Amino acid sequence: MSVVLVINSGSSSLKYSLIDPDRGLELGSGLIERIGQGSGIISHTARVIAEPGEPVPTVLDVKHSEERVIADHDEAFAVMLAQFAEHGPSLDQHPPVAVGHRVVHGGARFFEPTVVTPLVEINIEDLIVLAPLHNPANLAGIRAAKTAFQDVPHVAVFDTAFHQTLEPAAYTYALAADVAREHRIRRYGFHGTSHKFVSEQAASFLDRDLADLRQIVFHLGNGASVTAIDGGRSVETSMGFTPLEGLVMGTRTGDIDPAVLLHLERRAGLGAERLDDLLNKRSGLLGLAGRSDMRDILAGRAAGEEAATLAYDVYIHRLRAYAGAYIAQLGGVDVISFTAGVGENAIDVRADALATLGFLGVKIDAERNAARGGGIRRISTDDSSVAVLVVPTDEELEIARQTLSAI
Repeated sequence: MSVVLVINSGSSSLKYSLIDPDRGLELGSGLIERIGQGSGIISHTARVIAEPGEPVPTVLDVKHSEERVIADHDEAFAVMLAQFAEHGPSLDQHPPVAVGHRVVHGGARFFEPTVVTPLVEINIEDLIVLAPLHNPANLAGIRAAKTAFQDVPHVAVFDTAFHQTLEPAAYTYALAADVAREHRIRRYGFHGTSHKFVSEQAASFLDRDLADLRQIVFHLGNGASVTAIDGGRSVETSMGFTPLEGLVMGTRTGDIDPAVLLHLERRAGLGAERLDDLLNKRSGLLGLAGRSDMRDILAGRAAGEEAATLAYDVYIHRLRAYAGAYIAQLGGVDVISFTAGVGENAIDVRADALATLGFLGVKIDAERNAARGGGIRRISTDDSSVAVLVVPTDEELEIARQTLSAI
């Protein structure tokens, strides 16, 4: 059994999972929050395999939580090791063969999982200019993990890597070429780990060859993106130079006329930092209806609230626009999948997003769509010309698998 420790390091958080990729099992996981911010919050889960001999083993979760001061990421890793030692599973019994790290931005340099070397660290640091909120924390996690786990390889898995198959026509902005070249401005795309995992799971579920499928994957969470995938390759994606472009999100605008920013700078006196805060943290569903959670938007809409109804309508309008555009880019579509928090749980969102695609033979089965289930499932009718699926994403498992492939 080859076990991989997966690390997702944020600026003030450390998320970790101990995974057996061959069986697709998470043996233990945890989240350490508020690092360097006073009293930290530790949540740890040990998974006990009660019936390991069964084809589908019984899994029991044993949870532990506490609060304590955690000064930095080095101390957070020490806390993580103590959690495994005290609450399980034992790292002595399940020693990781490698540590896989989620890194948000790989620029145009990294297109596959990459074993971390000093040169790779330098490159990740150089890319901080493209992801100033994420890459510094990702790099801090790598360096702290290399101190804690000195005898195993460390692998960086990049959110942008899956989208390195985009053609120049898809990733190039119609900006002055010298400016774009000097400042590395192009479409990079994000959520790539999730889009890759979901598209492969969909092909497996349908017992179809991935190479033969034209797919559209909607990753709808607080952050949201959609990707057109042809034969397993990303050919178009909604997020661009940053994760701000594209769909309406919990607190992000998605697509907006860039001249709006010039207007706000000139007429409202908003500088770069205030505009950044407006676009990324005070817009989207929150800006339209005062709430960023789709569950609250749906509740408000059901209660007849005008702002919630408008927010929902704008959200759906954007989904339909991208669906149509990507069907045109693909020359048709065989599979449409929904994933992440909203995509996996919001019945109305799935039905309304595809309601105008009847002319293509897309048919949603209302009963299947309304059914709750923990795994991958079909929500289209048996005679639908396009298979519509709900596919729970598992980015940690995908990172673990890619980490093994790299070593």
